This record gives sequence, structure tokens and C-alpha cells, in this order.
Amino acid sequence: MLQWISKIDRQWLLAINSHHTAFLDNLMWFASGTFSWIPLYAFLLVLLVKKYKKEGWMLIALMVPLVVISDQLASDLIKNLVQRPRPSHTPGLENYLHYVNNYRGGLYGFVSSHAMNTFSLCFYILFTVRSDIKWLHFLLFPWAIWVSYSRMYLGVHFPSDIIVPFFISIVLGYGMSRVFFFWKNYRQKRQKMTV
Repeated sequence: MLQWISKIDRQWLLAINSHHTAFLDNLMWFASGTFSWIPLYAFLLVLLVKKYKKEGWMLIALMVPLVVISDQLASDLIKNLVQRPRPSHTPGLENYLHYVNNYRGGLYGFVSSHAMNTFSLCFYILFTVRSDIKWLHFLLFPWAIWVSYSRMYLGVHFPSDIIVPFFISIVLGYGMSRVFFFWKNYRQKRQKMTV
């Protein structure tokens, strides 16, 4: 079974990585970079504070521990436990890949921190504000898919490095949304007690 998954992983990766152009190289390089996050975070900050006022600041504040938890879970815990080399460091595969700016990433790739962070944020927002801002997931999920796809395009993650954190992110996003609603209910009870 694991051998079959590994074979499919390689086939999908090679299919994604082999379809490259100069335009896509630049687009995917940007998607994986730090600066691709800045416009989205700025947009979320303005949108959530405008819509929710004080609660919006709490929504945003909880993104920090969420991203820290998801990043540490992916980068420090899972990668160090599993120790599966990235495609770019896999003997017999690394020479078949197309690299952008000679970027090959660190040694281990399972799981993708980029995928874990972006999907955790998406699910957190979805579980928290979906009843009030119904259209927001139509923006967030394509962005998360773009960022995650770029990691395979760049040859630094297998598809399973993306798929597994997608499912873990559902749990993380839901958990942090429960924290927000617990805080919100607590705050409302406190306000009623002071009235």
C-alpha cells in the first residue's frame, strides 16, 4: 500500500513539476514567498475589524497562535518524526525536477508548513465567520490551493505533503474557532453581569 502511494506521489509530482513556463515560474515563486501573504492579511485585518469591531481584533489575535501551532506542528514535530526527504532531496528523483531560482528547500518535506498554515487559517475563518461573510471562503481557499500547488510546482513537496496537512488543518481551524466562540460567550456573560 505504501509503495503504491509513493508511486502515485511521484507520478503526480512529476506531472505538476514538468509543466513549467517562465510566467508560471514567477507566479509560483511569488505564491511560495512571504510577500504573497501580506495583501491577504491586510485585507483580512480591514474586513474583520470593519465587520466585527472589537470582536474582529480577537478574531485576528487568535490567528497568531493558530499559525504558530500549525507551523510548529508541521516544521518541528511531524517533519522531525517522519524525516521523509523532500522530492528535491530524494535520490533518483531530484535530478528529474525543474527548480526555480535553484531553490530546493530544507532536507525534510512531510508535511508542508505552507499548506498547514494556509489551510489552518482558511478553516479557522470558515468555521468562525461563514454565517456572516458567506463569500470569504471563495477567496481564501483558492489562495491556499495556489500556495500549496506552488510547493509541488517548485519541486519541494510531494502531493501527500499537501493532502495530509489539509485534513489536520480542519481540526486546528475548528479548534481555534471554538476558542473564539468560548471567549465571545464569556465576554457576553460578563457584560450581562455588569448591567
